[in-house]
Amino acid sequence: MNEKEKKEFKEKLNEVFEQTKNRIKDLKELTKPIAPENAIGRISRMDAINNKSVNEAALRVAEAKMSNLKIAFDKVDTEGFGNCLRCKQPIPIGRLMLMPGSTKCVRCAS
Repeated sequence: MNEKEKKEFKEKLNEVFEQTKNRIKDLKELTKPIAPENAIGRISRMDAINNKSVNEAALRVAEAKMSNLKIAFDKVDTEGFGNCLRCKQPIPIGRLMLMPGSTKCVRCAS
């Protein structure tokens, strides 16, 4: 990965990091406990509980993504970043942009 690609990659990481941070903040708000004293109907309450479960799953995914982004931030300036751990060939920049935590090329990952 050349310096221009690293700069682009870092900018993309910053952008995705901010988006993910905001998404996590929103999801944490949506996953707060539902107070039983709220005067909502039984069906509405069940729907709210279901939505809370869906949002909790989305929160776990977003937190895992944030973890991968932090790892990529830490490793982006190390020697060998952007090379496949298995075959040592460069990982396409498009793959790294879509999946910043990628450590293997598509061929080796499958």
